[in-house]
Amino acid sequence: MENIVDGMEQEERKRIQEEIDRMAFTKNFRSATAEEWYIFLKNYEDPQTGGAAGKAIIHYNLYGNKDIFIHTTVIFDDPKLYEQEAYHLVYALADELVNRLVGYADTLLSVHAGPNSYQAEYKQ
Repeated sequence: MENIVDGMEQEERKRIQEEIDRMAFTKNFRSATAEEWYIFLKNYEDPQTGGAAGKAIIHYNLYGNKDIFIHTTVIFDDPKLYEQEAYHLVYALADELVNRLVGYADTLLSVHAGPNSYQAEYKQ
C-alpha cells in the first residue's frame, strides 16, 4: 500500500470536510415507499429560491425482500456543483448522504449534478 498516492490538495480536502460537517437536511415528503430530503450546504444553494442546494429521494422496497436494492437519487440544483472542480465534492457529499440517510442497506445510487453525474452501487 506504500505506492498509493493521494492526489487531492489539502485545501480541497478541507473544503470538502467543511461542507460535509455543515451539511444539514430536512424531510419534505414521506409515503409508504419513499422519502424526500432537502439538502442544505454552507456554500451552495438553489439559484432560483436561495434554499436547499439539492434533494435526495429514497425509494424503499414494499415487499420486504432483502435482496432488492434501495433506490436513492440525489439531485443537486446549484450549477456551481456542475463544474469539473466540484467533482470530488459531489462524490463526497453523495457518499455521506447514503451513509447518513440509507445506512448499510444495499443501495443503487444515481447522482444528478450536470457533467458530475454518476451512478454507483453500495453493497453490504
